[in-house]
Amino acid sequence: MYFEGLKMKTRIIAFSCLFALVLNFAGSAIADGPTKRKARAGQLATLLPPVDGIATLDVKRLFSTALPKVLSSNRAMLDKITDKIEQVKARTGIDIRQFDSLAIGATAKQIGPKKYDLDHVVIARGQVSSGSIIGAAKLAANGKYREEKTGGKTIYIISAKDIADQVKAGAGKAASPDLADKMTGHLAGEVALTALDANTIAFGNVDLVRQTVGPRPAVPNDLLPLLAKKEASVISFAGKVPNGMSEFLPLENDQLGKDIDSIRYVYGGMDIVGEAATLSITARTLQNQQAASLLETLEGLQLLGKALLGGNKNADKQVFTRMIENAKFSSAGNEVMLRLQVPQSDIDILVAGLK
Repeated sequence: MYFEGLKMKTRIIAFSCLFALVLNFAGSAIADGPTKRKARAGQLATLLPPVDGIATLDVKRLFSTALPKVLSSNRAMLDKITDKIEQVKARTGIDIRQFDSLAIGATAKQIGPKKYDLDHVVIARGQVSSGSIIGAAKLAANGKYREEKTGGKTIYIISAKDIADQVKAGAGKAASPDLADKMTGHLAGEVALTALDANTIAFGNVDLVRQTVGPRPAVPNDLLPLLAKKEASVISFAGKVPNGMSEFLPLENDQLGKDIDSIRYVYGGMDIVGEAATLSITARTLQNQQAASLLETLEGLQLLGKALLGGNKNADKQVFTRMIENAKFSSAGNEVMLRLQVPQSDIDILVAGLK
């Protein structure tokens, strides 16, 4: 389900920029399976402060399995991504593929009618020295940072624009001028970075990093049990749904709006299993009756989608038709579940034209 109002704004670019700059000096890959890395990612999630949404990422499976499989029919796109990673590694010694697990927390703030902004904090762990990471970040900031103490930890606060300027200056002709200019022109605010232990760092929004290392509220994070429900996946997620989400969607059906507004939590995961990609999403409502109504609405939309796309001969549209047909809906109590499996052959059609 796509919520148009929750857009990733300037801070997510800033955090991605810092992420690319600080994930360096990594050690050799660990030969565990996804279940152990899932457990470690779940442990990282427990270190997050109270947030509105959490995602955990198995970094090793993403780069070793998921991306190569998903982009197997578009070698040019895979090579492009690999080349960008290698460029960053060559200029900074950074190789983001060497981290094991990430946990990302986000909080949503309403900044206007139908407008939300997201603040983020990222916790990353791998066979890498936190001190080396912080040293690289300070070096990339060219000394333009300040320090503060919170919860016995030293937090390094760096200007996001200074990070973008360093990337632009160091990239030279190899970088896209449009991207560099956008980064420099739009980034504002600050990014915080701190070491949680010898091999774990937290970085992102300054206030959220402070909350990560500062005193915690007595109330436990209600998203953690939902996150733990999903088996080992490349990506797992859990989030609260803001009130009045139907206002963000172009809906003409009042019943559909009511069903969407009844959703309080969403959780699930995305994975690559054999020769298929799988997606599972569970929506939790306040009451069982609301879940039953939501299930009926989704099944009705599924029938409508089949009718509208069923006769289309376009290869892309036929893939969408098969996806609609393969979507499995079910309910239990106050939860509605979607399970979707997309075979590699359909993935190949979808990604073949990406540039």
